[in-house]
Amino acid sequence: MAMTYESLVEAARDKFCGLDVSDVQGVRAFQINIEGKAVNGIFYIEIKDGKVNVEPYEYYDRNAILIMNGTNFLKLIGGKLDPVTAFTSGKIRVEGDTNAALEMIKYIKA
Repeated sequence: MAMTYESLVEAARDKFCGLDVSDVQGVRAFQINIEGKAVNGIFYIEIKDGKVNVEPYEYYDRNAILIMNGTNFLKLIGGKLDPVTAFTSGKIRVEGDTNAALEMIKYIKA
């Protein structure tokens, strides 16, 4: 299947929307910026009221922006790319609250 912006948003929904995030207090929001030759786009992952929402929009009041290409995003949520290694090697860039981004990463590994 060819990678498209829509397929990345769907993959994020599949990964995150069923997770138990009942222990998260308040709101956490992460904007994902996909930059690459094949696919470009922005969507967000929001944890609020014990639920995860993934929507294809910018999120202005976000904790952090995670910037990566589509291939690395799919590897990340598929468990084939270690989030910390990806961050330290520059495959993922974070703007904003790095600690909040690391908190989200624990859900990626879940």
